[in-house]
Amino acid sequence: MATSKVSPPSPSPPPSSSSESKQQDPNSEMATPTPSDISSVLDSPLNKAQEAHHIAFFHSIPWCSSLLSSAPNLIISQSVSRVIRPSGCEEDALLSQTLNSPDAIPAYITFYCPPPKPTDYVYEVKSLIALGPRVNGWEGICHGGIVMTLLDEVMGQIFAVNKDSGAMGSKMPLLTGYLNTAFKRPVRTGTKEKPAIVLVVARMTKVEGRKHFCEGVVYGDEEGRNELARAEALFVQLREPKL
Repeated sequence: MATSKVSPPSPSPPPSSSSESKQQDPNSEMATPTPSDISSVLDSPLNKAQEAHHIAFFHSIPWCSSLLSSAPNLIISQSVSRVIRPSGCEEDALLSQTLNSPDAIPAYITFYCPPPKPTDYVYEVKSLIALGPRVNGWEGICHGGIVMTLLDEVMGQIFAVNKDSGAMGSKMPLLTGYLNTAFKRPVRTGTKEKPAIVLVVARMTKVEGRKHFCEGVVYGDEEGRNELARAEALFVQLREPKL
Protein backbone atom coordinates (compact mmCIF):
# COMPACT_ATOMS: atom_id res chain seq x y z
CA MET A 1 0.00 0.00 0.00
CA ALA A 2 1.46 3.37 -0.96
CA THR A 3 2.28 5.78 1.83
CA SER A 4 2.17 9.18 0.18
CA LYS A 5 -0.75 11.46 0.98
CA VAL A 6 -2.22 13.26 -2.00
CA SER A 7 -5.15 15.55 -2.69
CA PRO A 8 -8.53 14.18 -1.57
CA PRO A 9 -10.86 12.29 -3.90
CA SER A 10 -13.75 14.20 -5.35
CA PRO A 11 -17.27 13.02 -6.10
CA SER A 12 -16.16 12.71 -9.74
CA PRO A 13 -15.10 9.30 -11.19
CA PRO A 14 -12.44 7.63 -9.00
CA PRO A 15 -8.77 7.56 -10.02
CA SER A 16 -7.04 4.85 -12.01
CA SER A 17 -6.16 1.59 -10.27
CA SER A 18 -2.57 1.55 -11.57
CA SER A 19 0.11 0.40 -9.16
CA GLU A 20 1.40 3.97 -8.94
CA SER A 21 -1.82 5.25 -7.36
CA LYS A 22 -1.38 6.87 -3.96
CA GLN A 23 -3.64 6.25 -0.98
CA GLN A 24 -5.88 9.22 -0.38
CA ASP A 25 -7.14 10.57 2.92
CA PRO A 26 -10.80 9.43 3.20
CA ASN A 27 -11.75 12.50 5.23
CA SER A 28 -9.68 15.40 3.98
CA GLU A 29 -11.78 18.38 2.96
CA MET A 30 -14.94 16.31 3.37
CA ALA A 31 -17.41 18.53 5.22
CA THR A 32 -18.92 16.94 8.28
CA PRO A 33 -22.64 16.73 7.49
CA THR A 34 -25.26 18.07 9.83
CA PRO A 35 -28.12 15.55 10.18
CA SER A 36 -30.73 18.30 9.97
CA ASP A 37 -29.40 19.28 6.53
CA ILE A 38 -30.34 15.98 4.87
CA SER A 39 -33.28 13.68 4.24
CA SER A 40 -33.43 10.06 5.29
CA VAL A 41 -33.35 8.73 1.74
CA LEU A 42 -30.29 6.89 0.52
CA ASP A 43 -29.97 8.98 -2.64
CA SER A 44 -29.90 12.39 -0.94
CA PRO A 45 -27.11 14.62 -2.34
CA LEU A 46 -25.11 14.48 0.91
CA ASN A 47 -25.27 10.69 1.08
CA LYS A 48 -24.33 10.42 -2.58
CA ALA A 49 -21.37 12.74 -1.97
CA GLN A 50 -20.20 10.64 1.00
CA GLU A 51 -20.63 7.45 -1.04
CA ALA A 52 -18.64 8.80 -4.00
CA HIS A 53 -15.91 10.11 -1.68
CA HIS A 54 -15.43 6.74 0.01
CA ILE A 55 -15.53 4.73 -3.21
CA ALA A 56 -12.88 7.05 -4.62
CA PHE A 57 -10.78 6.59 -1.48
CA PHE A 58 -10.76 2.79 -1.84
CA HIS A 59 -10.07 3.07 -5.57
CA SER A 60 -6.93 5.04 -4.68
CA ILE A 61 -5.50 1.90 -3.00
CA PRO A 62 -4.35 -0.53 -5.71
CA TRP A 63 -5.38 -3.85 -4.13
CA CYS A 64 -8.80 -2.44 -3.16
CA SER A 65 -9.29 -0.98 -6.62
CA SER A 66 -8.50 -4.40 -8.07
CA LEU A 67 -11.32 -5.91 -6.04
CA LEU A 68 -13.73 -3.16 -7.05
CA SER A 69 -12.86 -3.72 -10.71
CA SER A 70 -13.06 -7.52 -10.57
CA ALA A 71 -16.43 -7.77 -12.38
CA PRO A 72 -18.04 -5.42 -14.92
CA ASN A 73 -21.47 -5.52 -13.28
CA LEU A 74 -20.33 -5.24 -9.67
CA ILE A 75 -22.70 -3.19 -7.50
CA ILE A 76 -20.73 -0.84 -5.21
CA SER A 77 -22.44 1.37 -2.68
CA GLN A 78 -22.31 2.98 0.70
CA SER A 79 -23.51 0.47 3.28
CA VAL A 80 -27.09 1.05 4.40
CA SER A 81 -26.11 1.38 8.06
CA ARG A 82 -23.69 4.17 7.11
CA VAL A 83 -26.41 6.38 5.63
CA ILE A 84 -26.61 9.83 7.19
CA ARG A 85 -29.96 10.11 8.96
CA PRO A 86 -32.13 13.15 9.62
CA SER A 87 -31.93 14.90 12.97
CA GLY A 88 -33.49 12.86 15.77
CA CYS A 89 -33.18 9.49 14.00
CA GLU A 90 -30.97 7.12 16.00
CA GLU A 91 -31.30 4.04 13.76
CA ASP A 92 -27.88 2.55 12.91
CA ALA A 93 -26.29 5.24 15.10
CA LEU A 94 -23.24 3.07 15.90
CA LEU A 95 -22.01 2.98 12.30
CA SER A 96 -23.54 6.18 10.95
CA GLN A 97 -22.60 8.41 13.90
CA THR A 98 -20.48 6.96 16.73
CA LEU A 99 -17.85 5.26 14.55
CA ASN A 100 -18.22 7.55 11.55
CA SER A 101 -15.22 9.79 12.18
CA PRO A 102 -11.76 10.37 10.66
CA ASP A 103 -9.99 8.42 13.40
CA ALA A 104 -12.49 5.57 13.94
CA ILE A 105 -14.07 4.08 10.78
CA PRO A 106 -13.63 6.86 8.20
CA ALA A 107 -14.69 4.84 5.15
CA TYR A 108 -16.93 1.81 4.61
CA ILE A 109 -18.46 0.48 1.39
CA THR A 110 -20.21 -2.71 0.31
CA PHE A 111 -20.04 -4.51 -3.04
CA TYR A 112 -21.53 -7.64 -4.57
CA CYS A 113 -22.39 -9.32 -7.86
CA PRO A 114 -26.07 -9.02 -8.79
CA PRO A 115 -28.01 -12.31 -9.08
CA PRO A 116 -29.25 -13.63 -12.46
CA LYS A 117 -32.74 -12.33 -11.71
CA PRO A 118 -33.39 -9.11 -9.74
CA THR A 119 -35.57 -10.94 -7.19
CA ASP A 120 -33.13 -13.85 -6.66
CA TYR A 121 -31.21 -14.00 -3.39
CA VAL A 122 -27.79 -12.36 -3.08
CA TYR A 123 -25.86 -14.88 -0.98
CA GLU A 124 -22.50 -13.12 -0.68
CA VAL A 125 -21.60 -9.52 0.16
CA LYS A 126 -18.15 -7.99 0.63
CA SER A 127 -17.12 -4.79 2.39
CA LEU A 128 -13.99 -2.68 2.53
CA ILE A 129 -13.58 -0.92 5.86
CA ALA A 130 -10.95 1.60 7.00
CA LEU A 131 -9.82 1.37 10.63
CA GLY A 132 -8.30 4.26 12.55
CA PRO A 133 -6.82 4.47 16.09
CA ARG A 134 -10.14 5.18 17.87
CA VAL A 135 -11.15 1.50 17.48
CA ASN A 136 -8.01 0.30 19.25
CA GLY A 137 -7.91 -2.15 22.11
CA TRP A 138 -4.16 -2.53 22.47
CA GLU A 139 -2.24 0.16 20.61
CA GLY A 140 -2.35 -0.51 16.89
CA ILE A 141 -4.77 -3.44 17.28
CA CYS A 142 -8.53 -3.29 16.79
CA HIS A 143 -10.63 -4.09 19.85
CA GLY A 144 -12.05 -7.63 19.67
CA GLY A 145 -15.58 -6.37 20.22
CA ILE A 146 -15.24 -4.08 17.20
CA VAL A 147 -14.00 -7.00 15.09
CA MET A 148 -17.15 -8.93 16.04
CA THR A 149 -19.21 -5.83 15.25
CA LEU A 150 -17.72 -5.71 11.74
CA LEU A 151 -18.58 -9.36 11.15
CA ASP A 152 -22.13 -8.92 12.46
CA GLU A 153 -22.53 -5.71 10.45
CA VAL A 154 -21.45 -7.07 7.07
CA MET A 155 -23.53 -10.21 7.50
CA GLY A 156 -26.45 -7.87 8.13
CA GLN A 157 -25.80 -6.18 4.79
CA ILE A 158 -26.90 -9.42 3.10
CA PHE A 159 -30.39 -8.90 4.50
CA ALA A 160 -30.43 -5.21 3.62
CA VAL A 161 -29.59 -6.00 -0.01
CA ASN A 162 -32.19 -8.78 -0.26
CA LYS A 163 -34.93 -6.73 1.39
CA ASP A 164 -34.27 -3.88 -0.99
CA SER A 165 -34.53 -6.15 -4.05
CA GLY A 166 -37.67 -7.89 -2.80
CA ALA A 167 -35.94 -11.28 -2.59
CA MET A 168 -36.89 -11.43 1.08
CA GLY A 169 -40.66 -11.22 1.15
CA SER A 170 -40.79 -9.79 4.66
CA LYS A 171 -39.33 -6.42 5.62
CA MET A 172 -39.27 -7.35 9.32
CA PRO A 173 -35.93 -6.90 11.14
CA LEU A 174 -33.54 -9.77 11.80
CA LEU A 175 -31.84 -10.06 15.18
CA THR A 176 -28.59 -11.86 15.95
CA GLY A 177 -29.20 -15.21 17.66
CA TYR A 178 -25.54 -16.06 18.08
CA LEU A 179 -22.19 -14.94 16.68
CA ASN A 180 -19.45 -17.50 17.28
CA THR A 181 -16.12 -15.86 16.51
CA ALA A 182 -12.58 -17.24 16.19
CA PHE A 183 -9.74 -14.72 16.22
CA LYS A 184 -6.84 -15.93 14.07
CA ARG A 185 -4.49 -12.93 14.01
CA PRO A 186 -4.52 -9.36 15.35
CA VAL A 187 -6.59 -6.96 13.26
CA ARG A 188 -4.28 -4.00 12.76
CA THR A 189 -5.45 -0.39 12.80
CA GLY A 190 -3.80 2.62 11.21
CA THR A 191 -3.58 6.33 11.85
CA LYS A 192 -6.02 9.13 11.14
CA GLU A 193 -3.92 10.05 8.10
CA LYS A 194 -3.45 6.46 6.91
CA PRO A 195 -6.07 4.03 8.25
CA ALA A 196 -5.60 0.28 7.92
CA ILE A 197 -7.92 -1.52 5.48
CA VAL A 198 -9.76 -4.79 6.03
CA LEU A 199 -11.90 -6.83 3.66
CA VAL A 200 -14.93 -8.51 5.25
CA VAL A 201 -16.67 -11.27 3.29
CA ALA A 202 -20.10 -12.47 4.44
CA ARG A 203 -22.15 -15.37 3.07
CA MET A 204 -25.62 -16.66 3.80
CA THR A 205 -25.28 -20.44 3.98
CA LYS A 206 -28.78 -21.67 4.86
CA VAL A 207 -32.34 -20.47 5.42
CA GLU A 208 -34.82 -22.38 7.58
CA GLY A 209 -38.06 -20.43 7.88
CA ARG A 210 -37.24 -17.33 9.92
CA LYS A 211 -33.72 -18.60 10.70
CA HIS A 212 -30.88 -17.36 8.51
CA PHE A 213 -27.42 -18.88 8.92
CA CYS A 214 -24.34 -16.93 7.86
CA GLU A 215 -20.57 -17.02 7.98
CA GLY A 216 -18.10 -14.17 7.74
CA VAL A 217 -14.36 -13.69 7.44
CA VAL A 218 -12.15 -10.65 8.08
CA TYR A 219 -9.10 -10.40 5.82
CA GLY A 220 -6.25 -7.93 6.24
CA ASP A 221 -2.48 -7.39 6.17
CA GLU A 222 -0.54 -8.11 2.99
CA GLU A 223 -3.18 -6.46 0.81
CA GLY A 224 -6.04 -8.43 2.32
CA ARG A 225 -4.47 -11.86 1.86
CA ASN A 226 -4.45 -13.03 5.50
CA GLU A 227 -7.45 -14.38 7.38
CA LEU A 228 -7.68 -12.52 10.67
CA ALA A 229 -11.03 -13.58 12.15
CA ARG A 230 -13.94 -15.84 11.26
CA ALA A 231 -17.49 -16.16 12.55
CA GLU A 232 -20.60 -18.27 12.19
CA ALA A 233 -23.91 -16.65 13.02
CA LEU A 234 -27.63 -17.18 13.27
CA PHE A 235 -30.07 -14.36 12.54
CA VAL A 236 -33.76 -14.72 13.34
CA GLN A 237 -36.35 -12.62 11.54
CA LEU A 238 -39.13 -11.20 13.67
CA ARG A 239 -42.66 -12.35 12.97
CA GLU A 240 -45.06 -10.12 11.08
CA PRO A 241 -47.40 -8.37 13.53
CA LYS A 242 -50.86 -9.88 13.82
CA LEU A 243 -53.64 -7.73 12.39
